[in-house]
Amino acid sequence: MIRHTVAFTLKYPKGSPEEKAFLDATLHLVKIPGVQHFERLRQTSKKNRFDFGLSMEFSDREAYETYNNHPTHTAFIQQYWITGVEDFLETDYELYA
Repeated sequence: MIRHTVAFTLKYPKGSPEEKAFLDATLHLVKIPGVQHFERLRQTSKKNRFDFGLSMEFSDREAYETYNNHPTHTAFIQQYWITGVEDFLETDYELYA
């Protein structure tokens, strides 16, 4: 199992139509084959600089790579991520035995 997470801050003002459009667009990622336990998250702590998070799981490395290379994911990166994200931290975890 691989847990893919990304914490991020957007370039848009809080509560703006652009922020909403970005966050709504993330819902297309859940339709990619292999994505499990998809969550959109809002930061509640001031312990870091990020406002939002995404979390999802994949059964194995093959499912994770399918996601990374899927046209829906690459289109999201080009259309929304590159233009809308100010800063981010991506982490990918496997269970520690």
